[in-house]
Amino acid sequence: MVFNLSDQNSVVKQYLSEVRDKALQRDPSRFRRNMERMGFILAYEISKQLTYTKSVVETPLAQTEVDVPASLPVLITVLRAGLPFFNGFLDVFDQSPCGFIGAYRKEGGEAVTINLDYLATPSLEGRDVLLIDPMLATGLSFTRSVQSLLARGRPRKVYIAALVAAPDGINHIEKNMPVPFDIWTVAIDERLNDKFYIVPGLGDAGDLSFGEKL
Repeated sequence: MVFNLSDQNSVVKQYLSEVRDKALQRDPSRFRRNMERMGFILAYEISKQLTYTKSVVETPLAQTEVDVPASLPVLITVLRAGLPFFNGFLDVFDQSPCGFIGAYRKEGGEAVTINLDYLATPSLEGRDVLLIDPMLATGLSFTRSVQSLLARGRPRKVYIAALVAAPDGINHIEKNMPVPFDIWTVAIDERLNDKFYIVPGLGDAGDLSFGEKL
């Protein structure tokens, strides 16, 4: 399934409008903070889909029964653009194990090529995995990442977590994802341009967060 937070009005739309605004993008600290806020909100919404179990805690006055996640999800982000967005997820799931993927788009040519050169994760066997990357453009980085992650165990389910998604990328994931999944995004944009960038999008999330790369 695809879950789009912009289907309903909430303060997340204010944060999204600010990261899109090229005048406000001159302030990288504000950009990163808004990415973190939206990551926090998206993580909270995804938390409603997890499996919960009963537990008992001791308060200063009595014992009481509480509901807690049966198993914390593994958080995995794509370096470097995903880091501020990922920090919002980590604020919600602050005890979760984490993993990191080095994936980047090879520029040039008529087709998109995704290179993966770094992978550090715990075992994923039977786990819920949140795969966090702000831009879901072609979808290739997500499917390539999951194919690589299968070497670390087969997840129970993968939650694709994006800030902005393009319809082409959603379609690619729906046709090619090798494990059960849901797609969660703050917004679904119009299209990809001829360079496979999301339109209207927001630009290069990594550069806007950390400065232009060589």
